[in-house]
Amino acid sequence: MTGNHLAAELNPPPRLIMGPGPLMADPRVLRAMATPMLGQFDPAFLDVMARTQAMFREVYRTQNEQTLMIDGSARAGIEAALVSLIEPGDRVLVPMFGRFGHLLREIAERCGAEVVIIEQEWGKVFALDDLEKAIKRHSPRIVALVHADTSTTVAQPLEGIGALCRAQGAYLYVDACASIGCEDIRVDDWEIDAISSGLQKGLSGPPGMSPVSLSERAVKRIRNRRHVEAGVRPAGYVAGEGPRIRSNYFDLSMLMDYWGPDHLNHHTEATSMIYAAHECARIFLQEGHEAVFARHRSVEAALRAGLEAMGLTIFGDRAVKMSNVTGVFIPGGVDGDAVRKGLLTHFGIEIGTSFGPLHGKIWRIGTMGYTARKENVLICLGALEAMLLKAGFKLPAGEAVQAAIKVFDKAAR
Repeated sequence: MTGNHLAAELNPPPRLIMGPGPLMADPRVLRAMATPMLGQFDPAFLDVMARTQAMFREVYRTQNEQTLMIDGSARAGIEAALVSLIEPGDRVLVPMFGRFGHLLREIAERCGAEVVIIEQEWGKVFALDDLEKAIKRHSPRIVALVHADTSTTVAQPLEGIGALCRAQGAYLYVDACASIGCEDIRVDDWEIDAISSGLQKGLSGPPGMSPVSLSERAVKRIRNRRHVEAGVRPAGYVAGEGPRIRSNYFDLSMLMDYWGPDHLNHHTEATSMIYAAHECARIFLQEGHEAVFARHRSVEAALRAGLEAMGLTIFGDRAVKMSNVTGVFIPGGVDGDAVRKGLLTHFGIEIGTSFGPLHGKIWRIGTMGYTARKENVLICLGALEAMLLKAGFKLPAGEAVQAAIKVFDKAAR
């Protein structure tokens, strides 16, 4: 590359991103990120932090005082929760029904846990009775569970799992990256001890910030491992008895002090990302939980109707299908990667491939957050129809878009 090329103005091509995430950020979030910087201990910025915490308590439907932001992508929130909760030698149960259960397993193992896994076929989820049997059989200290796994496009129902964990003295951690802002999450009602997510899917933001919320019993466990650097200890500091948390950056005991009333210095805050998180939560709450969920259901139903009108088959158990990512089988004789390339090249549309046992078998089309709008579904269906016809797949031309319009018209009545 020449010097002139390297110094060229940033000008990425326009895209309609309809994969499993990240997706397109709401313009209001991008504008918020351009808000002038403030010092991280400026009273005006501390007020933004406090309001962001308060709004995410509403998003998560919780009264948890310790609801805070972790600087980093959604994976940063997972690591912070697990490295702070898991003590070396703890038994951790990971029910896996897709790719991201493997991620929880790996992180737990890196924390020194004895990891026990149970597995479900991709496209299905666990029955509550099966989870109860596994919890009683293995007596885990922590159950680490993905709520919705974009690799399989299905969501694990959470109601009742927290109660099972508490009855056996276990803590429940939930990865809600793919469900926040799209699927209902009730942290208090479902007795979830720790939950983390990201901005880049249903909340219509960019990757780079992970909202985390902790129950009081989780806070007590983490505080018992408390370690604060000499010279910055808060008044009344008492060292914990548990083994020291192995990470400094992801030490939730220190992050709780940073986000708490004393605002003890821990790291340099990602100011612009806090602005993004604030705007993501504000936009979500302005629309309202039920309206947001209804919009995602309507858009998913229209997309599904259009795909089926083309003669395509939807993947996964429909009873637990996510409302924001749709898996669809690639027709026999069609080069799935060539179709995806054609969508990007000719229409500027990105849809997803898949992983593991589903690699090369399904496409994944995301309709979440700011992307979950009627015009995007209609454009995507029309483009996919064109590329399938180009690939030699026989389908009733024009029926897909008409089927989707019918669903939208019915929902508007």
